[in-house]
Amino acid sequence: MTHIVHARKNSILRSVFALITACVISLSNIQGAEAITPLPTPDPQPGGFGLEAVKTQAPPTQGATITTPGNGSVFSDSPITVRGICPTGLLVQIYNNNVMVGAVMCQDGSFSVEVSLFAGTNELKAIVYDDLEQAGPESNIATVTYNDTRFTAFGQLITLTSAYGRRSAAAGTQLAWPLQLSGGTGPYAFSVDWGDGSEAQLLSHSFAGALDIAHIYKKAGIYQVNIRVTDTNGVSAFLQVIAVSSGQVEAESEEAASNDNGERVVILWIPAAAATLLLFPAFWLGRRSHLVSIRNKMLKERDKYQEK
Repeated sequence: MTHIVHARKNSILRSVFALITACVISLSNIQGAEAITPLPTPDPQPGGFGLEAVKTQAPPTQGATITTPGNGSVFSDSPITVRGICPTGLLVQIYNNNVMVGAVMCQDGSFSVEVSLFAGTNELKAIVYDDLEQAGPESNIATVTYNDTRFTAFGQLITLTSAYGRRSAAAGTQLAWPLQLSGGTGPYAFSVDWGDGSEAQLLSHSFAGALDIAHIYKKAGIYQVNIRVTDTNGVSAFLQVIAVSSGQVEAESEEAASNDNGERVVILWIPAAAATLLLFPAFWLGRRSHLVSIRNKMLKERDKYQEK
């Protein structure tokens, strides 16, 4: 009987050891899968090292075409809408007399953007850019005239421009945008719609010249930014640009859900999975403890029998 119990004990221990080994291997595989999952790029740290990769691709070969306004058009109001056709997915920047006055993403093969005009003759053209900021061919030139006389009665015409039609920053970090304000009479009032559903940002600036605006996007995405400035005489200018917030796009997944009260419930599935794997070793350890108890009881009965 003693040999049988010892044999069972060794068999049970081997089974438990095999199950524990399998659990360790499974957990190691889980950690290995997590190790190869792409991680967000951290900010540079003091004493750290970084690697830089260069992505190469050919610049765009197809440019945009301005269809509206037509060449020779005359306007008495500003801003105006410039429309045309373009390669889908590229950035379209509009230049007025070689000054960048607006930008928009090309969608479904067309673009539409509002731009401010200069007094007198305006030569409008569009240039497309890929994600590496490589320029494509220039579009046709649409020459239009702006004859609004209201600014001569109420004040000087305002122009709002920027060297950047597109700027980017990581989600959760500040995105700064340099602007150039000319003309008008200060102080100036700015209204900035950052395109992410937040309330319009209201700013004031005393003098014309170079200035910066800034915003922090909470989620990754591409946003259309609309900027309007008005001077003390009510004369205004407009600028439309594109902001890119980089990073991992937030989305609901099977790890998160909402209860009936609308509260967010997070399901911790990894600890639950680990606990499930450990149920098997626990079951066999319980069996072992029970067998050891039976063995001890049998040994006591044998000792009593031998004493008799």
